[in-house]
Amino acid sequence: MSHVRSLNRVILVGRAGKDPEVTVMPNSGQQLAKFSLATNEGYYDKNSNAWKDLPTEWHNIIAWRALAQKVEKGVGKGDMVLVEGSIRTRKWKDKNGQDRSTTEITADNIIVLDRRREGGGGSGSPYAGDRHSGRDSFPEAGNQGAPPFPSGPDGEEAGFEEDPF
Repeated sequence: MSHVRSLNRVILVGRAGKDPEVTVMPNSGQQLAKFSLATNEGYYDKNSNAWKDLPTEWHNIIAWRALAQKVEKGVGKGDMVLVEGSIRTRKWKDKNGQDRSTTEITADNIIVLDRRREGGGGSGSPYAGDRHSGRDSFPEAGNQGAPPFPSGPDGEEAGFEEDPF
């Protein structure tokens, strides 16, 4: 019998599709934050000599307890965020008795990488007009002292090493 364990781990980088919706669970009193996250991929087409975008993927993100509170204060529509967590599928019956399911990412960690610029007023802030300017719930990538994806020992970016499989 094998002693190999499995791993349910998700890392996504994308833009928040809407401001988080925060609710308090009636039985437990725990806070739950929900928001959608859009991720985009593409490729360079040598034949047309142009970048081709693949369709946007939408992910349902949920965060519980203290992380939900931080999400409520620190994430807004359009913000570029890194989400670490696990994937879960919930099943239920709708009001017509039909079986339904939803796949969600249960977040363990969320880092705001970039704030969506709105308004563009002359207040000196790069995020003038943003309802979240002044947020400090999450460290921003530029303020952490290291890039979000550190380079390897030889200076090469860690995400671009040869695939060992």
